Amino acid sequence: MTLNEQTIKAALAAVLDPNTGKDLVSSKSARNIRIAGADVALDVELGYPAQSQIESLRTAVIAQLKTIPGIGNISANVYSKIVTHAVQRGVKLIPGVKNIIAVASGKGGVGKSTTAVNLALALAAEGASVGILDADIYGPSLPQMLGIQGQPEAAESRGLEPMIAHGLQAMSIGLLIDPEQPMVWRGPMATQALTQLLTETRWRDVDYLIVDMPPGTGDIQLTLAQQVPVTGAVIVTTPQDIALLDAKKGLKMFEKVGVPILGVVENMSIHICSQCGHAEHIFGSGGGERMAREYGIEMLGALPLDIAIRTQADAGAPTVVTEPQGRVAAIYGTIARRIAVKLAERAQDHSNKFPNIVIKNT
Repeated sequence: MTLNEQTIKAALAAVLDPNTGKDLVSSKSARNIRIAGADVALDVELGYPAQSQIESLRTAVIAQLKTIPGIGNISANVYSKIVTHAVQRGVKLIPGVKNIIAVASGKGGVGKSTTAVNLALALAAEGASVGILDADIYGPSLPQMLGIQGQPEAAESRGLEPMIAHGLQAMSIGLLIDPEQPMVWRGPMATQALTQLLTETRWRDVDYLIVDMPPGTGDIQLTLAQQVPVTGAVIVTTPQDIALLDAKKGLKMFEKVGVPILGVVENMSIHICSQCGHAEHIFGSGGGERMAREYGIEMLGALPLDIAIRTQADAGAPTVVTEPQGRVAAIYGTIARRIAVKLAERAQDHSNKFPNIVIKNT
């Protein structure tokens, strides 16, 4: 049997990417197919970070191609390529940042910051370059959650160097002030401070910048939604009806300014007693699912009410880095991949591909 590209593609059409649910041919992931006699080499390009998935996908590709009669050696190069995706119309991109993901909630106390930090770490664990910005000017928690000590250094040029913690590039107003000093600022001052932190930090080739939003829908949230190039937003809630009411307000705010909602994360969905194993829905059940159905968005995942999540974040070593092979870290990892896949499906941003047009008198 003579090998040709059509034969190879026919076989690859039976290989599904478990994260997208699409086959490698229709998704255009399989590319650069090379045939030399009976030997075959190809690339499989994923649009999201998937370090934990690459080997299993490579094995599936090779196994499927081996079903072709007479095929020889097979070389499959599976890799991730993360690109910049479209943002709100008329908003300029941040230098050094490809995509910005806002993690928001309508109210405080739902575990949004803990979720944001662990999702950032989960994306980094999959091989992405990740930054995290603490947008809560009045109650910054990022320095403690990541165990960051000291202050950021001034860059050689204008701006600040991000702090590095657990492989993340991080910035927070909490790194620049006394931890016990309250921020007694009016809205415009807080908004200006946040804008400076975002634009004057020297982010270095960040694939995803996670912005831990303050709770509510006030000045800071509106400024971020209208003036910052947000690729997508994730809504964090608990199953409790009161939390859901406020989470829906946050969702509607992003919708009004044209920021796509990537999905909802239900935090504290169930508590399992560490002593007897009894499972109880302390804050109710199914709230995140109902919200997702009502607004036609994806339920990205549900996290348990687990004392370890709280104690690990308080100690500056969040769950994803403390117990990377644990059950909860696996949930964060699944949610992070779903978010990255949702972004990969969005239109790319090509604004930097166009040359600047300069009109001169001649």
